[in-house]
Amino acid sequence: MAYSHIVVDVKGSVGIIRLDRPKALNALCAELFVELAEALDGFEANDAIGAIVLTGSKKAFAAGADIMEMQTKNYMDVYMGNFLTGQEERISTCRKPVIAAVAGYALGGGCEIAMMCDFILAADNAQFGQPEIKLGTIPGLGGTQRLTRFVGKSKAMEMCLTGRMMGAEEAERAGLVSRIVPLDDLMDEAVKVAGEIAELSQPIVMMAKESVKKSYETTLREGIMFERRVFHSTFSTEDQKEGMSAFAEKRTPEFKNR
Repeated sequence: MAYSHIVVDVKGSVGIIRLDRPKALNALCAELFVELAEALDGFEANDAIGAIVLTGSKKAFAAGADIMEMQTKNYMDVYMGNFLTGQEERISTCRKPVIAAVAGYALGGGCEIAMMCDFILAADNAQFGQPEIKLGTIPGLGGTQRLTRFVGKSKAMEMCLTGRMMGAEEAERAGLVSRIVPLDDLMDEAVKVAGEIAELSQPIVMMAKESVKKSYETTLREGIMFERRVFHSTFSTEDQKEGMSAFAEKRTPEFKNR
């Protein structure tokens, strides 16, 4: 399928989505979100795809929302239109792992969609921030909520109140990103990691993802009970039997995603 604002590719069992609005530093518009959701739907429905990489350009992952698209809207426009409650959260509902490969600017909505992914690999030139306060508004795609959970109240509050950007090293120290990769190696490393995940049992990977996400959406006691029940359920799968048999027999497992 041809897209106007994204580029979609496949490398082995890895689906790749690249944001592609270079003149606007990959600013996020309504049509881009629709295309992104369609691409994710396609990869989720494709049994040959085990993991997904979301990226932008070397200069900008996404430098924020498209201000030109929003500036003429008033309160009733955004309230009655339920603005930002459609396809924008599609990344967060994807059952397959989604890795954000972030280079350059990930600001505003760009930072927010990176945080919707399961983890972030950051190039050494990455810059994260929620600068909405400088435009007379606040984050609207979960920035005040996810950022606080990832880096803590004090740092999230500072960033949301000042609009200050956070570099890759600070983001790694704060726990926002998984690790830093040299810019020229970013995509190769992201595809490599995604490929390693895709070789594993897809249903077990999904269960692991659900369990980790539960950890910051509920209490510790409820999260542990959820994890325990999902752990128990893995013993009903063919892949658990194969994985443990392969370990005992000192061979590589052959998962069938069953």
